[in-house]
Amino acid sequence: MRPYTPLELAGRNIYVREGCYNCHSQMIRALRDEVERYGHYSLAAESMYDRPFQWGSKRTGPDLARVGGKYSDDWHRDHLASPKSVVPATVMPAYPWLAKTDLDFAHIDDDLRVQATLGVPYTPDMIANAKADVTTQGSADAPEAADLAKRYPKAQSRDYDGNPGRITEADALIAYLQVLGTLVDFKLYNDKANIR
Repeated sequence: MRPYTPLELAGRNIYVREGCYNCHSQMIRALRDEVERYGHYSLAAESMYDRPFQWGSKRTGPDLARVGGKYSDDWHRDHLASPKSVVPATVMPAYPWLAKTDLDFAHIDDDLRVQATLGVPYTPDMIANAKADVTTQGSADAPEAADLAKRYPKAQSRDYDGNPGRITEADALIAYLQVLGTLVDFKLYNDKANIR
């Protein structure tokens, strides 16, 4: 596991701010129907840096523990702006202001510093580059993308919200959603190891 990139962390903060956890859990239980619907059951390591964790027990909408890479950025953008346009039966409210609101990341380095105090392994280099990393990850073809990937393996740099030249709250939230469930390589997981 790696800690969230600054853009993903900002997106997680928006996820918590908007109360997404009220309807979407991020914990797949080790029950057959859940594993068949959502994928491998959640491992404790996947939320080791989450404060507060987003496990939850209430689901009005689907569990999001494995949503990363399941849908395109366009799908997420449409879903946030007008949920019924992609899921007609949904009761989810629309969040159109996210794509219209520039992300305020003036203090993202302080956010990483606080997380480091809580035990998240953010290095001084990660903290020093936090603001630049937000811009890099939220931009297509950023020349600093290789440096970002060295600090945060598997980090993807692109224009998440379809609005080049701006880093919006939608960029951050979509970056966060796109990383959920993608950091554990389940091909390396031996699910028979603890069976006796």
